[in-house]
Amino acid sequence: MGNIFAKAALPLLLVSGVLAGCASTTSTGDAPLNQKNWPWCSLLGGLVGGGLGATESSAWAGGGAAAGAILGGLLCYAQDGDEDKDGVFDRRDRCQGTPANTPVGHNGCPLPQYPEKAAPPAPQDEVIVLSDLGEVLFAFDSAKLTPAAMATLDTVVEKLKGSDVVGIKVNGHTDSTGTDAYNQGLSERRAASVVDYLVSQGVAPDKLTSEGFGESKPVADNASKEGRAENRRVEIMVDR
Repeated sequence: MGNIFAKAALPLLLVSGVLAGCASTTSTGDAPLNQKNWPWCSLLGGLVGGGLGATESSAWAGGGAAAGAILGGLLCYAQDGDEDKDGVFDRRDRCQGTPANTPVGHNGCPLPQYPEKAAPPAPQDEVIVLSDLGEVLFAFDSAKLTPAAMATLDTVVEKLKGSDVVGIKVNGHTDSTGTDAYNQGLSERRAASVVDYLVSQGVAPDKLTSEGFGESKPVADNASKEGRAENRRVEIMVDR
């Protein structure tokens, strides 16, 4: 009697071993068998069980195939599955019920999420405009700075000394009174005068340049007194 039970149990043990081995061949939860594939597991179990039973007799073949099919389907269904659909089979999943679209590790647990660091704001260039519309910048028909102009420049010196300042360009402009050639030369001298003053106040000379544009770039109508005063200006272009 014991011999008969041993023969009956042998196909089932072999089928169980084959399927369990297939279902647990990896350590990352990506074994080829899962609950959705239970029909294939049943088929595989039936073939293995029937083949093993056939070594005894045709009757054993039929019984082994039936038993193998049932056992294969059950093993496959019970062994694996991915209930939370995170890509990790349930038998390896240490964090069941992971929300959809959550990145997980090999054990099915959510990967640590780190907040994205906001990029620091890009340095902004600056244009400082000084014109005769406020305080008169230069003595009449001269490149000499007035005391009022010096006081105004003093308010921006510390800003121009900043370590974030890459370069400073001083642009000189005039109104349309006089010839183009004269105004061009006057604008160049006035821009250079501002550069000299800034250097005297400690601004790095290697960061300073100057250029004159004469009357070629008006910002107001030269037909009015106010417009001409606005056009007589110095623009300090700060590059950061």
